[in-house]
Amino acid sequence: MRTTLTLDPDVAQLLKEEAHRRRKAFKDVVNDAIRRGLAPQRQRAPKPYRVRPHKARLLPGFDSAAFNRLADELDDEALIAKATAAR
Repeated sequence: MRTTLTLDPDVAQLLKEEAHRRRKAFKDVVNDAIRRGLAPQRQRAPKPYRVRPHKARLLPGFDSAAFNRLADELDDEALIAKATAAR
């Protein structure tokens, strides 16, 4: 089908450059661009997230349970400070 199309100068320049780069006819580049623009967007499946584990050991003298206790104590202190400030 033959039709007349008015392009903005910057769009026309981009199409000319693409036609030159791909060594294709101007009309083929225009048709390809319109097809890509009007095609339904395909959902690309995201790359699966991969965890790369490594050996992590606590140094001697560190107790992993103590870290949890410390976190609990800090939470308790913050909660008490918040409650007393509200009074």
